[in-house]
Amino acid sequence: MSAKGNWTFVQLEAEGGLVGWGEATHAMGFVRASAVDDARIAEAVRSFRPALDGLTPFDAELFRQRAWSQAKAGGLLTQTAFSACEQAMWDLAGRALDIPVSDLLGGALVEAVPVYANINRATTERSPAGFAANAQQAVSEGFRAIKSAVFDDFPTGPSTPAEREAKAELGVRRLKAMRAAVGTEIDLMVDCHSRFDIELAVQVAKELEPLGLRWYEEPVDPAETKATREIRERIEQPMAGGEMFFGREGFLPLLRQQAVDVIMPDVKHCGGLLEGKKIAALAEVYEVAVSPHNPSGPLSMAASAQLAATLPNCPILEHAWGEVPWRPELLDPPERFRDGKYVLTGLPGLGAKLVPDAAGR
Repeated sequence: MSAKGNWTFVQLEAEGGLVGWGEATHAMGFVRASAVDDARIAEAVRSFRPALDGLTPFDAELFRQRAWSQAKAGGLLTQTAFSACEQAMWDLAGRALDIPVSDLLGGALVEAVPVYANINRATTERSPAGFAANAQQAVSEGFRAIKSAVFDDFPTGPSTPAEREAKAELGVRRLKAMRAAVGTEIDLMVDCHSRFDIELAVQVAKELEPLGLRWYEEPVDPAETKATREIRERIEQPMAGGEMFFGREGFLPLLRQQAVDVIMPDVKHCGGLLEGKKIAALAEVYEVAVSPHNPSGPLSMAASAQLAATLPNCPILEHAWGEVPWRPELLDPPERFRDGKYVLTGLPGLGAKLVPDAAGR
């Protein structure tokens, strides 16, 4: 359990005792789950047992054919459960063959995957100075790109124009403080979490233009493809989005209408690793970059990195920086970052195993 949301892990055991792991974090959306919610997630995972029975770890496509309609119809909770089971199948397959999952997905193009530090969950002191301090700390640890969600307290319910203007202005000041703290050589990105309408999105983007953002993420709901495209056409910054979409069909409207420059499939929500590979191939046709969404636990990081390493159109991967101090204890071997990159271990499966005793603690 982290400060802003439970990390949920899924274990899949094959005959003979071989175990694979997946992650179903944020199956309820970006909320801290209750015990009732945890039970619902577990129930959703177990609902896929009939589709898994009789398969081998190498039957990921067959599992997809059996269970896709169930996952698609069930919404985020069911789609995340499906995706976690699919991740665990790949982990099992890699362990059975004693090779990394990246080898099964076509082979890694890199030995270490570039990542950006999402400092949002670690920033509890939400003043401009608080954001700036954490951005500076992440840079001191070697990260060369930083993302935050500085508009999270922008009102989404009833509010006055003055209240909305004040919160938008506060977010802009937070980003300006971060830029001043880290200098011009570090990439900055902002996730707006769909807080704005078209006009405010354009207004805020223009205020941020001097900061040279690497991308401007989801100022409106990316399912509103027409609105997203209009914003992209009116601003200078590249646009990113699609973090909660399921399957290629979820991303196709953004790609067809050239509404974003970067899509963000999440291996926990999009349908797993095989579907993530297919989504990235579709994006390649439209010359759109892929940056997997991943403000999640260490197993999701391991799975996302196995996928990202095989994608020619994936420039960078997300990392939930600084959320809890005990994160390194959860995997064996622990995550390792070098010069702003996630280092692939070369070990079988996802490259690391969950440490159940540490997770229990």
